Amino acid sequence: MTYRNTRSQKRGNAKFPLLAVTVLAVSIAIGGPAQAETVFAPDATEACVSEAYATSPGLSGHAVLDCVGRAAAACMMTPGGDTTIGMMECLDGEREYWDARLNAAHTERMSIAKEQDAEMRQLGSAAASIEEKLLAMQRAWIAFRNASCLYEQAQWMGGTGGGPATAACHMHETARQTLKLEGWWGQ
Repeated sequence: MTYRNTRSQKRGNAKFPLLAVTVLAVSIAIGGPAQAETVFAPDATEACVSEAYATSPGLSGHAVLDCVGRAAAACMMTPGGDTTIGMMECLDGEREYWDARLNAAHTERMSIAKEQDAEMRQLGSAAASIEEKLLAMQRAWIAFRNASCLYEQAQWMGGTGGGPATAACHMHETARQTLKLEGWWGQ
């Protein structure tokens, strides 16, 4: 028995791929199936850091490092936060929080460095430029952070945990650099 499509069957079959592509495109455009959105708020980290400032007025204590990740952990307890994508969003949310603080601390340090350099030039000093050393330190730190987090990612050998592990590494390294530039562990 020979199977032959009629003209109407051929047209109907041609519509199926078009319908599938349309459904897929609409699904992607609206974000796919409805999922619970993660909710990041820096409150837990901020409260912990405030307490660390209060208990270590000289900014010499290391307990402040225990604050890193508190808000991300709270976020991961919200609906959707326990998925790989949710974890990434939570960790990235806290990294962005620390990155904003890092940028503010760096800007402040740069301003102070420029003033100190100008003062030293006015005195005729041949001392190394603090501004240049700050820039070199920050560039070296970025290279270190990136290499360190790529190493962390490699530990997962391509597994799905590599994404959250890398995001956590970026968050922790950014927080540590932020705290350093904010004055923790100074002389």
